[in-house]
Amino acid sequence: MVALNLLGPVAERVPDVERIAVLRANALGDFIFVLPTLDALRAAYPGAEIVLLGAPWHAKLWRDRPGPVDRVLVVPPAPGIRSPDTGEPESAMEDFVAAARKERFDLALQVHGGGANSNPVVAGLGARVTAGLRAEGAPPLDRWLRYVYYQHEVIRYLEVAALVGAPATTIVPTLTVTDADRAEAAGVLGPPERPRVALHPGATDTRRRWPPERFAEVARELHGDGYEVLVTGTAAEQDVVDRVVAAAGVPVRPQVGTLSLGGLAGCYADCALVVSNDTGPLHLAAAVGAATVGVFWVGNLINTANPLRARHRPISSWTVHCPVCGVDCTPGIYPHRPGDGDCPHRDSFVTDVPAIEVLEAARELLAV
Repeated sequence: MVALNLLGPVAERVPDVERIAVLRANALGDFIFVLPTLDALRAAYPGAEIVLLGAPWHAKLWRDRPGPVDRVLVVPPAPGIRSPDTGEPESAMEDFVAAARKERFDLALQVHGGGANSNPVVAGLGARVTAGLRAEGAPPLDRWLRYVYYQHEVIRYLEVAALVGAPATTIVPTLTVTDADRAEAAGVLGPPERPRVALHPGATDTRRRWPPERFAEVARELHGDGYEVLVTGTAAEQDVVDRVVAAAGVPVRPQVGTLSLGGLAGCYADCALVVSNDTGPLHLAAAVGAATVGVFWVGNLINTANPLRARHRPISSWTVHCPVCGVDCTPGIYPHRPGDGDCPHRDSFVTDVPAIEVLEAARELLAV
């Protein structure tokens, strides 16, 4: 791989590195954004073991999957680290850190966030060199960069890798789709009768959700164009999937809880297009090679939209005032501006995106 020193200065590599810990234990999209950083570490330290400190779902996703992660250590739930899974037994972070110290990590990277909660965990691992991000008030690591909110997430973490001598080899996240992923998807979905497209109308943050009726319009139009339309969602998104299916008025195939994360990767990899809110499945779809149309709030467009346009179209809303109370919701990031960054409402900020814009982008990509 060719290193991309264009991203900025790169420190000297740390000598005699045998084991690297990387803390990234949050959600799906967050993990997708750190894949280029893991690739950079693998290229810079080809003989080292890379251990992801993650969540239980990371361990399942990475089992028997080619890529830069050699092993996953599951970090216990803790404030600012991750929420517990349903039915997950309690465990203490102190016990985890004490056990992890025995791994004798040479490098430990925090690519999890601003560091208020995560930097103490990484510092506690006892690595020879620690590196990561530092927001205001967070404790420092050996090598650190200021956490500045408006920066593309992929670039943010690549700059951390550069602190330990690992220049970028790519800025595009990619995830290998395995034969098992494709077999699971085929077993659930069967052979396609038409080319498939998938819609994902959910998002954990309801402010990012485009109205279900707009997704239904897209479903109706693409079905009329000759495509088989899947509507994917998590169990918590059953209601929004049902609303899309009911409003579409044409045969669509809801897929809620039918596929594991690997199976969803296999499903998306064989779709001609995925249309989604800005949420983890959108970024998963792009990482496994699907063309995508994403509906973004403008702030998230800056931080998370795929930078390529041959196969990806982000459609942006420019709303910055709460649609309920009208308050400017940016001052939490820009504290010298008037307004209130702590607005309690969670109504959608992307309702102003018209369906025609999404449809035009979808049809353009499908025609390529």
